[in-house]
Amino acid sequence: EMRFIAEIDVMPHKELLDPQGKTVGKNMHHIGIEGVSDVRIGKHIQMIIEASNESSARQEVEKACQKILTNPIMEGYTYVLTAQ
Repeated sequence: EMRFIAEIDVMPHKELLDPQGKTVGKNMHHIGIEGVSDVRIGKHIQMIIEASNESSARQEVEKACQKILTNPIMEGYTYVLTAQ
């Protein structure tokens, strides 16, 4: 068995409204931050996976992302997988 770390970023689809990001973006100037035109807020997930090889680890990450870590209707994901 090999050990892998998956660093997963989940973001709302660009076509959808991001109310939390919109609120943060609108309030940036209140704290002296200028020039921000768009803020989108997502989540970052780190998983440690034991698998026989990289391909198997990627399959597990894909399954986790598609079935439990994201809402595919509203969110997309990217990830980086590194062996430990």
